[in-house]
Amino acid sequence: MQTNFSAAQLADPEIAVADKILRSCVHCGFCTATCPTFVTVGDEDDSPRGRIYLIKDMLETGAPASTPVAFHLDRCLSCLACMTTCPSGVDYMHLIDHARVVVETTYRRPLHDRLLRAVLAAILPYPDRLRLALRGAAIGGIAAGLIGGSSVMSQRLRAMFKLAPGRLPPAGATERPGVFPAIGERRARVALLAGCAQQVLDPGIHDATIRLLTRMGIEVVVAKGAGCCGALTHHLGKHAAALDFARANVAAWTRELDTTGLDAIVTDTSGCGTVLKDYGFLLRETPLAAEAARIAALAVDITELLARFDYQPSRTMERPIVIAYHAACSLQHGQRVTDAPKSLLRRAGFTVVEPRDPHLCCGSAGTYNLLQPEIAGQLRQRKLDTIMPLKPHAIAGGNIGCLTQLGGAGLPTIHTVALLDWMAGGPRPAALPSDAAIEATRPVAAAFMDEESTWT
Repeated sequence: MQTNFSAAQLADPEIAVADKILRSCVHCGFCTATCPTFVTVGDEDDSPRGRIYLIKDMLETGAPASTPVAFHLDRCLSCLACMTTCPSGVDYMHLIDHARVVVETTYRRPLHDRLLRAVLAAILPYPDRLRLALRGAAIGGIAAGLIGGSSVMSQRLRAMFKLAPGRLPPAGATERPGVFPAIGERRARVALLAGCAQQVLDPGIHDATIRLLTRMGIEVVVAKGAGCCGALTHHLGKHAAALDFARANVAAWTRELDTTGLDAIVTDTSGCGTVLKDYGFLLRETPLAAEAARIAALAVDITELLARFDYQPSRTMERPIVIAYHAACSLQHGQRVTDAPKSLLRRAGFTVVEPRDPHLCCGSAGTYNLLQPEIAGQLRQRKLDTIMPLKPHAIAGGNIGCLTQLGGAGLPTIHTVALLDWMAGGPRPAALPSDAAIEATRPVAAAFMDEESTWT
């Protein structure tokens, strides 16, 4: 793609990166086939190729973002399926990230939109605030039933209350910083990102990670000063806030590196992992550039670490349990981790099935299901329509947003690490159906697997 930036524009490091990305696009359109929004709405401007043209025009002119540009860029999920598909290696992630910052700083959104985005940025990254907000969700849920109309605001309010859990689980092990010693001989020492929303919505995921790693001889530290990875604000275009979170994490983990040392920085939330692995780029123009690159190089998804240290189950599967594996976009496209989760689940004894079109997003995408509930709802239903015929006993995945998005459809959603922890000596996941229920569906599941194995 030919670009027409001036020398003065190219002196801006962000524009220089955008120019390089834009020039790598050859307009082939392969990305449209795997873009969830284009597949759903059929508008070229809601495809990666269409958005690239919009971004190019906005950046070249230097004009404030227009309403159509903001509209179509907002509808991008940042699922990055286009990057997996692109034969030219177009770095769409960094282009859309920068474009969102431009939109956020140059476009004046409607009041209700500005307020909702400000509330999400002020609450979601802070566990204490989020916990307090969700405690009021029960009252809000009653009110949500009275919210009518088809306006964007009413749809968003209904989506917010629908996604809020009926009750909050008790605090987990990562509520406060601390060190969890390895059991037996120490093989490694890792930092675990405690993060933000997952601590509140399902702290049991962190608990399972810690139990499993310590039993494998891996010491786990939750570092003081580390918190939200910055993804939530980053994808809202709130660049300064995202940088603040990233700086705090880099500083906290650098202290650990320079004192006791770390062999890895582990995430069990794949959306966070994608951003952590990008800290080197995100902070490249700051005084913390070298430290950020070092931290990014140490970041791994929990399944990558388990594969590295040769995870082995200690229990034997007593009856076939069919697990539908949902590949979170941030894991399969953002981090390019595709085989490890499925291989580990099979090693643990589960029968793993995958839905058709596993590359398509479920519609969660951070805050997307709150800001774009109509498209998110269609993507959720599309995903469930491909999962339900597999007749699994549960859905497994590696991202809390996906698990929340796909919940409430009659199938339990369980984090991959909770299943692996159970088969290696941990507690049985509470959401998993009882042995009696699994036994009752066993003939159906077995027959289905024989007939539909080509789906996997």
